[in-house]
Amino acid sequence: MSKIVVDNTSITVLRFKESDFISLTDIAKRKSDEPSAVIGNWIRNRNTIEYLGIWETLYNPDFKLLEFEGFRKEAGLNAFTLSPLKWVITTNAAGICVKSGRYGGTYAHKDIAFKFASWISVEFELYLYKEFQRLKEEEQKQLGWSAKRELAKLNYRIHTDAIKQNLIPPELDRRKASIVYANEADVLNMAMFGMTAQEWREANPDKKGNIRDYANINELICLSNLESLNAVFINDGIPQGERLLKLNRVAISQMRVLAEVTDRQIFLPEAPADGK
Repeated sequence: MSKIVVDNTSITVLRFKESDFISLTDIAKRKSDEPSAVIGNWIRNRNTIEYLGIWETLYNPDFKLLEFEGFRKEAGLNAFTLSPLKWVITTNAAGICVKSGRYGGTYAHKDIAFKFASWISVEFELYLYKEFQRLKEEEQKQLGWSAKRELAKLNYRIHTDAIKQNLIPPELDRRKASIVYANEADVLNMAMFGMTAQEWREANPDKKGNIRDYANINELICLSNLESLNAVFINDGIPQGERLLKLNRVAISQMRVLAEVTDRQIFLPEAPADGK
């Protein structure tokens, strides 16, 4: 539900059956304090009935032509009366709807609403059309914003999956844990990266430096924590192979946590107040 203000008159616009419906009741208030009487006078007009019949024939396959012909023949007679509700129920019309409740009243498809507005005042119809177009432009801008935000969320999820698939340390098997490593630095490298410094150099002959030079901030944080834990494990007399398995499990757990924290900090900008 949206509101537009047309020449100081507030008019409600609803989405109904995937189309925009504009309040005829609100438009009629422009002419009189008794909008139902205004709408009644308009809908019983022969020209109005013929226009509604053509519109329904074009867009409503369930429109009852026989009943419509009955109304068309009576239109113009002094005794002829017709209400929007009677029109809808009798002909199964789709272009007009009558709602009750908070936003109750008579609504019509925008095509019909513009026709009704022109019956009220040609000038008012032009104002109505202008404000309705402005509303649609604002909605398109908001739709574009929503699409950008959804894309940001999608990229966010892709980023999350990439972290989980590529940055979480591999789980070591017992065979690798049973190898005696020459220095404790390689114990940490195995726990964190799944390879020793020498294995990394052999796999990356074109890169200078060492494996830790290419670590990201999360990996460096985790390595620092592993170093502290490893010192505690050594003091506790835990064998190297067992320490390696413990450190590897800690590395996997901590990198998952760090990945989730990184995800939550991805910036998704708030929608500007003016909708731009």
